[in-house]
Amino acid sequence: MADQILTEPGAIAAILSGTHANPFGVLGMHETSAGWIARVFVPGAETVSLETLDGREVGSLDRRDAQGFFDGAITLKGREPLRIRAANADARWEYVDPYSFIPLLGEMDDYLYNEGSHSRLFDRMGAQVTTHEGVEGTNFAVWAPNARRVSVVGDFNAWDGRRHVMRLRPSTGVWEIFVPGIAPGTAYKFELIGPDGQLLPLKADPFAFAAEFRPETSSIVHRHGNHDWQDAGHVDHWAGVDKRRTPVSIYEVHAGSWQRADDGGFLDWNAMADRLIPYCVEMGFTHIEFLPISEHPYDPSWGYQTTGLYAPSARFGDPDGFARFMEGAHSAGLGVILDWVPAHFPTDAHGLGRFDGTALYEHADPRQGYHPDWNTLIYNFGRREVENYLVNNALYWAEKYHVDGLRVDAVASMLYLDYSRKEGEWVPNDEGGNVNKEAVAFLKRMNQAVYGAHPNIMTIAEESTAFPGVSQPVDAGGLGFGFKWNMGWMHDTLQYMSKDPIYRKHHHGEMMFTFHYAMSENFVLPLSHDEVVHGKGSLLAKMPGDRWQKHANLRAYYGLVWGYPGKKLLFMGQEFAQEQEWSESRALDWHLMDDPLHRGAHDLVRDLNHAYKRLPALHGRDNEGDGLEVVLGDDAENSVFAWLRHAPGGNPVLVVANMTPNVHDRYRVPVPERLSGRWAEVVNTDAEIYGGSGVGNMGGAEAEGGGLTITLPPLATLFFEYQG
Repeated sequence: MADQILTEPGAIAAILSGTHANPFGVLGMHETSAGWIARVFVPGAETVSLETLDGREVGSLDRRDAQGFFDGAITLKGREPLRIRAANADARWEYVDPYSFIPLLGEMDDYLYNEGSHSRLFDRMGAQVTTHEGVEGTNFAVWAPNARRVSVVGDFNAWDGRRHVMRLRPSTGVWEIFVPGIAPGTAYKFELIGPDGQLLPLKADPFAFAAEFRPETSSIVHRHGNHDWQDAGHVDHWAGVDKRRTPVSIYEVHAGSWQRADDGGFLDWNAMADRLIPYCVEMGFTHIEFLPISEHPYDPSWGYQTTGLYAPSARFGDPDGFARFMEGAHSAGLGVILDWVPAHFPTDAHGLGRFDGTALYEHADPRQGYHPDWNTLIYNFGRREVENYLVNNALYWAEKYHVDGLRVDAVASMLYLDYSRKEGEWVPNDEGGNVNKEAVAFLKRMNQAVYGAHPNIMTIAEESTAFPGVSQPVDAGGLGFGFKWNMGWMHDTLQYMSKDPIYRKHHHGEMMFTFHYAMSENFVLPLSHDEVVHGKGSLLAKMPGDRWQKHANLRAYYGLVWGYPGKKLLFMGQEFAQEQEWSESRALDWHLMDDPLHRGAHDLVRDLNHAYKRLPALHGRDNEGDGLEVVLGDDAENSVFAWLRHAPGGNPVLVVANMTPNVHDRYRVPVPERLSGRWAEVVNTDAEIYGGSGVGNMGGAEAEGGGLTITLPPLATLFFEYQG
């Protein structure tokens, strides 16, 4: 038997060149009519023998090619994993043969994958550390249906794509291989030969759970389940509340520039937990929202051009550190929201672009698959494997890291086929319209999947148009988001505040117009990073007047924001009136906190957050019409606004804003007769403790005859709580 030719020369040549279409049909052990045979490819070996895992030798193989191809008869009663023992003149080594294992993926995986309904892809695809047939190792699986060959490569095989060629599952286009001995921390990539026979650039794993620190781009094997979660109380709380009627005040953070380490480097998750979590608790925020923390190659993209949707960025340490941060936030009563970017992905050679040599994740037609604004690619939402990949990613962050929300970036660019495109640069839908029906279907499915599996979570759309029903349930015809950023409100109010107070009376109606759509969606009021970059300056820099007036205007604006219906979002640094425009390359200007005016802004935001949480009227009907009653909207001459906030379980709150530098003595604000009696002044943005002039109402005022007579400080917003 040993002298019999066991392998065809053409098959040997194909294995040696890494071009064989089915290496599992050649390598490993195979039962024939004459008994069991084995074939292995061990570069550098001169002799090879095989043994079972318990040490029983089953045969020595003949070298058929000097490059390291061996075959021969072996003694086996049945299929089982085998250990290869190799040697040459200089060394001996051994390892378990990856081609002696049965596949880990099964028919049900194939069925669900083809149907586009697999909800546990993050437990099956990518690099899964596991014990298979009694052997510890990692199973690799990747979708590349048009590739001629796919291999996993790394230091463990000298980055030689011939040595761990994967098994194709023809019905799905998924390739897989179990590699014994591959442990967490191992760097790897995929080597692919495209349909034209050309070797492609090495690709990072689309499902990589960890990645190398930039500029390196390899994926890293990571085992989930290392963190013992103790946050059931937090998760259950958010699963059981109506988030529309709950305080939500969000501190938006870029993890790389909130603060920096002493050496100027990034804070890791442990250091961030020690600093950021107690700061947010003290400031009264309910949630931290991170700009994208998934892996990305280019710092100035702020994370919005991600190449690793499933991997927390190596900038801040290992993935387990992020799990510890999440646990720490939850134990302190804070939720954590992640910016999530399914709208586009970068063209980096190691990323998803032309992944298997074809337009796989993106549309082939650049009118559908290329984004002119960002020089990026657009996901093919109509391809079920791509849609399932993205839906699984949303589920992954909720399940593996217990995130409390996903803020979905650039939704408008997904919804409209002609977004930022001229006539002839886009492809209409089947009805000739500009709505991307495939993206609409994807967003609906994502929201249904996330809310169905994780009712504690909230999804928030950054959507800048009037697309109907963004935050309405899918079964009511909506997209299914929990909330939507109110971009119109942000634009209108900031434009108003940027005007010199002498001109504001001419724009009074524009400010009042915001109330007409305040309840059309479940809104978040976003004073986000987008408003303090690209030459826009900081929020403080937008305010008119001298230094004192700038701060007074900003304080008055913050009072207006926290008194206005809608959830709150403030980008880091604006709470202490950052002066410089934000840059991702440096930490915030924390030294400003030594200045009384900046400390005053900080303390005001803190007190506004606590008032917002303490007073049900300010949050209990944030997104419902019965929570708002405008009582004064026509005093353009004095630029004064006033409205009542209502909610069950709390006293009414009157919000009054004076947007001029004039003090108005004995100013009468209409209030309903039913609310006659004592009103306590609970917030005054002009208080001396905030850097204001100290004009106020000595703790409150009495309403009678359908009105409340008060003193209105200059450039200030006041909150009065009804006492009866």
